[in-house]
Amino acid sequence: MSRMIFVNLPVKDLKASIAFYTELGFNNNRHFTDETAACMVWSKEINVMLLTHDKWRSFTTRPIPATTSSEVMLALACENPEAVDAMTGSAAAHGGTADINPKQELGFMYGRSFADPDGHIWEPFWMAPAAVPAE
Repeated sequence: MSRMIFVNLPVKDLKASIAFYTELGFNNNRHFTDETAACMVWSKEINVMLLTHDKWRSFTTRPIPATTSSEVMLALACENPEAVDAMTGSAAAHGGTADINPKQELGFMYGRSFADPDGHIWEPFWMAPAAVPAE
C-alpha cells in the first residue's frame, strides 16, 4: 500500500459538508461513506474523513474544539494561482469563510485561506515548479 493520509474532521452536518467539499473539487469515495462518515478524496494519497460528532467521539474522548480556535491549517497544492482563487471563491460561495488569513503573494508562491462551515482552516496554494528543489 502506498503512503496516504486520511485527515479526520468532525462536522455538524454531514450532508452539508459532503456538498461543500464536492463543490471544492473533492470526490466522494462511497466505499467509506455511510450516515456517520464520508470519505472525500483530493488525490490518490490525500483523503478527508468527515465524521459526525457522535462518530468522532467514538475515536477520542477529547473535546471538539470551538470554531473560533485553530489547531491545524491544512494546505493543499493547486495547479496555478487561478485554481487557488477558484477554490477560495467556491468555499465562500458554499458556506465557508474566505481569506481568514492574509493572502500570500511571494512571487514564487501564492496562497489564500478559508474556513469550512465547521471552522476547519484550509490554505490552497500554488508554488512555481522552479522553486521546488530537486530531490
